[in-house]
Amino acid sequence: MKRRLLPVLAALAAFIPQHAHACAACFGKSDSPLALGMNYGILALLAVITMVLCFVASFFVFVARREARFVAEEAAQPTEPTQSL
Repeated sequence: MKRRLLPVLAALAAFIPQHAHACAACFGKSDSPLALGMNYGILALLAVITMVLCFVASFFVFVARREARFVAEEAAQPTEPTQSL
């Protein structure tokens, strides 16, 4: 009985006008506080993602510079001649 009643209730809820409308952010009322909050949330997430990507890129730049400095120091040091047996 419950399995038959759930689709019927869902169909009836879809035909009730106040329940069929989307929220203000999705429906297109862009001057509502809900839409403004959603836009600020999107900007905050973009800022976090940008900062994380910048930190990852700066780490790789740090590693590349350190490796180049290490190679330059190794090339500048005089090497001792090796004796073969």
